[in-house]
Amino acid sequence: MAGKLNWGIVGGGEGSQIGPAHRLGAQADGHFAFVAGALDADPEKGRAYAQSLGVAEDRAYGDWREMLAGEQAREDRIDLVTVATPNATHFEITKAFLEAGFHVLCEKPMTMTVEEGEEIVRVAEKSGRICAVNYCYSAYPMVRHMRAMVARGDLGKIRLVVASFSHGHHADARDQDNPRVRWRYDPAQAGVSGQMADCGIHALHLASFILGDEVARLSADFASCVPGRELEDDAMVNLRFEGGAVGRLWTSTIAIGRQHGLDIQIYGEEGGLRWAQEQPNQVYHQTLGGRTEIIEKGEAGISEDAARLSRVVIGSPEGFPLAVANIYVDLAQAIHGGGADGLYPKAVDGLRSMAAVHAAVGSAKDGGAWVDARPPMLR
Repeated sequence: MAGKLNWGIVGGGEGSQIGPAHRLGAQADGHFAFVAGALDADPEKGRAYAQSLGVAEDRAYGDWREMLAGEQAREDRIDLVTVATPNATHFEITKAFLEAGFHVLCEKPMTMTVEEGEEIVRVAEKSGRICAVNYCYSAYPMVRHMRAMVARGDLGKIRLVVASFSHGHHADARDQDNPRVRWRYDPAQAGVSGQMADCGIHALHLASFILGDEVARLSADFASCVPGRELEDDAMVNLRFEGGAVGRLWTSTIAIGRQHGLDIQIYGEEGGLRWAQEQPNQVYHQTLGGRTEIIEKGEAGISEDAARLSRVVIGSPEGFPLAVANIYVDLAQAIHGGGADGLYPKAVDGLRSMAAVHAAVGSAKDGGAWVDARPPMLR
């Protein structure tokens, strides 16, 4: 791969949950240099924090508009910007940087509405720039291996996928006034959906990614189990994929005892697979009439899609920051024009996710009616 690329980030400041994962991920393999940032809603705090991380004073910006103008004027401008700001700002910032000719990695959800998502897809196509979305769980090596197994027919025709992203960290009704929790169930800040838009879309994307297939129709049941929440904290969604597979998706914040809670099971005519993010090194593979085998990350015979994203020896875990790093590996290869396999999540994936969220909201309001899950421009 060619020389190091310049990278900057909007958001992800001090105390941010996702900011450290992006800084570690972008720099983990030496493909990107962290040279610019607008890290906080408070301009002076953001400038100071960026400089404390080694960003030069003239590239430690007060806000994203200042950063956009500053980087446009430089010969050594950033090659990629990551947008890690609150959800409602993703569309405006992503669109502006794309139109200015920058490659963008946007945190999920890419937009708040389907119409905004379609606009980002059009802008990315017109600009010729990469617009990626951080569905980083699809970049775990063993998830890539599962996709490869499905694609080469190891399971036969896929019949069923069962995905969940459920935890119990918002189960305490006494957190009603905790600002870190409250905003997720406030339509003014979170949009039309709570848990489905926050975590459910990760499970949805993971299912589509592994199957290499898209959701055509869905039926949803939403519940707000903790009193006072306007948006759902638990959802069950039935799926029908374009290729004929059936899907079941459960996402929740009230499942006391579950910690991270992202796992997936794939069942075909000839076998099944299961994987959990909390034990990311192993995929369990059951063949029809045979015994269950455990496929380990790093073992001989692993697919190239998994092998190229594995950094440490067999038996040593690779966790969330390195899954984020794998997205940056793919993006660096794509920016350099080095024949990337194109497996990083794209703007169209962000659009499909938001279309599915809005479809699920509509279905839940209509008593679980089956509805079209596709965005209008892809029907």
